[in-house]
Amino acid sequence: MEIGKKLKEARVNSGLTQEDVADKVRVTRQTMSNWENERSYPDIINIIELSSLYGVTLDELLKGDEKMIEHLEESTNIVKSNRQLILAIVLNILLVITFILFNGIIETNHSFIFVAMFVGILSTSFLFYQIIKKI
Repeated sequence: MEIGKKLKEARVNSGLTQEDVADKVRVTRQTMSNWENERSYPDIINIIELSSLYGVTLDELLKGDEKMIEHLEESTNIVKSNRQLILAIVLNILLVITFILFNGIIETNHSFIFVAMFVGILSTSFLFYQIIKKI
């Protein structure tokens, strides 16, 4: 059974209207309707809230619905990808600040120049890789 049918069945069994549930989960009634008619899917936070509200397990709601599982995996991967991109940006900013602060030391020592170039190329490559993954 698909998630929409399970959500509607659990809501009806709980004696709640779409409006009641929408208020408790802090979404619109139209959003609830879209979830129950599978025009869109709730995120994992809302699934957990609905599970608790209806008194059913996550397993009961999610098991057997491949589209919903794919949706959750995709949304989780987006969050992970965003974290990696932010990490790459912060790393590059810190690297630039470090190069500016230690410019005198790096400039006078040839081995530091090569290490700085290597770290800079590696860090920039990681940043570009994260940006390309987002596209």
